[in-house]
Amino acid sequence: MKIASPRSSRMAGFAVRAALAAAVLAMAPAMAQPIKIGIITDKVGPAKPYAEPVTAGAVFAAKELNARGGILGRQVELLIEDDQARPDISATAARKLVEAGATFILSLSLTPSTQQVQTVTLETKTPQLTPSNSGDTLTTQIDNPYFWQTGPLGSTQIATLLAYAANRNFKRVALVGENSDLGQLTNRSFKAGLEKSGVQIVAEEVVPRGSTTADPRMQKVRAAKPDAIFLTGVTTPENVLILRSYRQLGLKMPVLGNFNLSVPQTAVVAKGLLDGVVFVDAFDPAKPEARRFIEAYKKENGVEPYNLNGYGYDGLMLVADAIKRAGGTDKEKVRAAMQATQGYAGVLGAVGSAYGFPAGKRTGFDRNGMVVRVYEGDKQGKVVFSGAQ
Repeated sequence: MKIASPRSSRMAGFAVRAALAAAVLAMAPAMAQPIKIGIITDKVGPAKPYAEPVTAGAVFAAKELNARGGILGRQVELLIEDDQARPDISATAARKLVEAGATFILSLSLTPSTQQVQTVTLETKTPQLTPSNSGDTLTTQIDNPYFWQTGPLGSTQIATLLAYAANRNFKRVALVGENSDLGQLTNRSFKAGLEKSGVQIVAEEVVPRGSTTADPRMQKVRAAKPDAIFLTGVTTPENVLILRSYRQLGLKMPVLGNFNLSVPQTAVVAKGLLDGVVFVDAFDPAKPEARRFIEAYKKENGVEPYNLNGYGYDGLMLVADAIKRAGGTDKEKVRAAMQATQGYAGVLGAVGSAYGFPAGKRTGFDRNGMVVRVYEGDKQGKVVFSGAQ
């Protein structure tokens, strides 16, 4: 038997170690590759006031994830595209993100843009989530198993406010809005819900866009003597006119505002007009997950977050949770993991509510997760009602 010399043994050992080192080095770049998540937002168009804070929440979530070691030991890289809230640009942005290697796409722009992106994600089998859009038709117009929606549906928002109204035993109400397309759609939805509930609509007034006063409309409301006023408009200038007239005419009946009054900028333009107004929201500051988020976000950014920041944060965290459960970035496995999401406690929603996708459904916001809050002065105050039932 031939016995290897000490020198040849050392050389063989060196060769083995060198081969192992080379293998490790070869594997390291692949293992260290970041997980790319695409974001389509609006930086300059009509959705900017909403899309920017949602995007900021997602950016904060990515920082938090990376500080903890990322997802499955890999850092998160956000690829952000601006679609200017234009559907024709949205599709191009989506293709750019897919080609850049995005495992998942978050849609934070307007509903039509999110709808257009679905044509790309369906074709490329790329998972897509909108954590903030509330249009009820987003999951029904296109049969896209790669798309999910966790923003509270418009129907859920209305159901919550109507449940609050029923709890207060309002029998006669007035609807006051404006004539934008979305404002009229909201008005029709409220009207249908109220009529179904047996509530009498004693006045229905519309303040045309571009008006300088709402006094003639609000004088008619005063004459009708409703138990409460539903503010159905979504355009801020007209809402301000309505609230100013309400104060100047000395009206005292409760005012119930839709989801648009939950955006904090409302308090800036309607300063001194909001005290006592109730509005529907998806953010309950008393929820433990919300309290932790508020503290962490404020520490990192120096400002207190609000509901729109929470949408972006929850959206990215839901994506991270799905990728983790999928064990990697294989799109089909990630799709299956997202669809299997159940009982995820996020920042948004009432205490005890959670995200989850029922069998065959792709809308994941808890229908009893919305709350009704009240303005205390110019500040969004406490929750006075919870749930749609």
